[in-house]
Amino acid sequence: MRRRRAWLLAIGGGVGALSLFVTLLVVGTYVASAGLMGAAGGAVGLAKGSVPAAYAGLVQKWGNLCKALNPALLAAQLNQESGWNPKAQSPAKAQGIAQFIPGTWATHGMDANGDGKKDVHDPEDAIPSAASYDCKLAANVKDVPGDASDNMLAAYNAGPYAVIKYRGVPPYSETKNYVSTIRKMEQSFAAPTGRLSPTKQGAGAIAFAQSKLGTPYLWGGNGTPEQGGRFDCSGLTKAAYAKVGVELPRVANDQYNTGPHPKRNELLPGDLVFFAHDLGNSRSIHHVGIYVGGGKMINAPYTGAKIRYDPIDSPDYFGATRPSAK
Repeated sequence: MRRRRAWLLAIGGGVGALSLFVTLLVVGTYVASAGLMGAAGGAVGLAKGSVPAAYAGLVQKWGNLCKALNPALLAAQLNQESGWNPKAQSPAKAQGIAQFIPGTWATHGMDANGDGKKDVHDPEDAIPSAASYDCKLAANVKDVPGDASDNMLAAYNAGPYAVIKYRGVPPYSETKNYVSTIRKMEQSFAAPTGRLSPTKQGAGAIAFAQSKLGTPYLWGGNGTPEQGGRFDCSGLTKAAYAKVGVELPRVANDQYNTGPHPKRNELLPGDLVFFAHDLGNSRSIHHVGIYVGGGKMINAPYTGAKIRYDPIDSPDYFGATRPSAK
């Protein structure tokens, strides 16, 4: 994805010296960070910009409707269902931001905003209806062994009868993937309540990216031999993390939802750093780099440039993600 040229500044001086500095910084940071604990428990808030601003209040409010649900889980579910598209329609005729099929909407849809119409395409109706339906399903399967939230999501996908029959998430590949994907994505929508643990993969991802310094940028590049080993920004980050066993989505705004979000003063080498057109909406992310410390990232910037070190601080800096192993 393309990052605006106006603020991109090539780092002067010897690349070798800077690479050595980065290597030492990575090692030092990971040693110093080894004792950090993960996020503390507590009420779940939404990470900055992870939910489009128009829907954040609804998700925060209705995500607390029952114990099996929380705002981050509801956000992950809506993201998985429709990608926040209130006009979405699937081949199976599921509709709206929460992808209700007509029969389910007829029974469980709500006129939550009190305008006299329950509209599956109106997020002010559909998001509360999704939360309400989730909680009804959670109540239906409350006596089933296992994780209550997993069982609730499985019931949303496969129906409560299947969850009751199989005494947990049913052995359907679609349902198992649905539950797994949403639970993994959930942490990305949750605002951290404490310092985040460093990952072991970050240093390896940086090592891969460093080996590509000086490689010309290619829009859509995945580093294949046919492409001359060239990358675009998200192609580079995807390949770097694949090298250490962490699979990322292909595009930058989807990569944002692959782990928790450290604050600017909590960044560690290996974190992915993102840049967006709208600082209140992660779907507007247009660029990603790999943080190396010292306010710098390894960056595949734009056509005509080469992979290089660049500063991360700019007007369109959005935030960061610490990718988690899948």
